[in-house]
Amino acid sequence: MTLYWIIGTCFVGGLISLFFAAVIFKNASNTLITNMVSLAVGTLLTTAFLEIIPHAMEFSDNYHETSFFVLIGILVLFICEKLMIWRHCHGPDCESHSLNSDINNNKRGSIIIVGDLFHNFVDGVLLASAFLVNINLGLVTAFSIIAHCLPQEMSNFSILLDSGFTKFKAYMFNIASSFATLIGALLSFYILSMMNDLIPIILALTASSMIYVSVSDLIPGLHKKTDTIESVRQIVMIAIGVVIIYIIHSYLH
Repeated sequence: MTLYWIIGTCFVGGLISLFFAAVIFKNASNTLITNMVSLAVGTLLTTAFLEIIPHAMEFSDNYHETSFFVLIGILVLFICEKLMIWRHCHGPDCESHSLNSDINNNKRGSIIIVGDLFHNFVDGVLLASAFLVNINLGLVTAFSIIAHCLPQEMSNFSILLDSGFTKFKAYMFNIASSFATLIGALLSFYILSMMNDLIPIILALTASSMIYVSVSDLIPGLHKKTDTIESVRQIVMIAIGVVIIYIIHSYLH
């Protein structure tokens, strides 16, 4: 029965996320996507620093090791990004044309996908762990996960659209991320002790992907739009993203 509860809540959470993505972005305009990218900066950074990194440290007795894995994750993403650029650059003016090609958009989308898969995998581990204690705790945990992941999933969806992904591909990756939650939950159900040992590392790497995407890709893109009204709108949307995650964090903790 516990296993059925775990599988059921994973599917329900995925369907809720997909439903809101379909409704909000059914007729997405460039203005909406830009606003959501600004919102994403606030939600991703706040989720990383207020939720994921503290949780990683809770699961680990070694705070320095957790911080080190966050650093390692950022450096690894930088190296992967460099390799991707080198692979596509062949001309002497590579430094200039690479900045104006589709490479930056593709790598940005790829990084956010990897980070989202890691994050949802860990959510699955936490969900299964709670249900193994009792059903009530599992349901409360499921609600918490859906509540704090929903704005982040919406932000991730907007980043994929802004990176050149079609709505269909963005929907498919949203579904794939839901399966990552299910996989994490099933693995945790059968080999809980091993999964618990890996949680701090996975959380740290997830946080590093969110920080890297926000600081390396999203914020520089926002700086390209220097119009005063647009700049104020960006700041407001970032602040809204921070407030949303902060309120959810405060009420669920």
